[in-house]
Amino acid sequence: MTKIVNFRGLDVWKLGKELVVEVYALTRRFPTDERFGMVAQMRRAALSIPCNIAEGFNRYHNKECRQFLFVALGSGAELETQLEVSCELGYLDLSVCSRLLERLDHESRMLRNLIKKL
Repeated sequence: MTKIVNFRGLDVWKLGKELVVEVYALTRRFPTDERFGMVAQMRRAALSIPCNIAEGFNRYHNKECRQFLFVALGSGAELETQLEVSCELGYLDLSVCSRLLERLDHESRMLRNLIKKL
């Protein structure tokens, strides 16, 4: 097994980054009056996930790394809530929302497993 020397080698970071790209693409279709509301919040929460994973990976101590991973986990919960509300408001199709929520759930499980390992 090869040692991961950079956060870019972490599958959890890669999936987080994919989620960011997908959230940005989806929120482009939201109503313009949501640009500074739901769109900004969803993008910020999505971007926070891989950013905190990256920052945590580059911390010296495991305790610090875990803190950032917990922040990423919290951002995932925020995004989950925002996705559900977006679906209820009719901004997203149920099938799109369900697929994204599944991917987000997978990301959260990966984060929890990484936290346990530290």
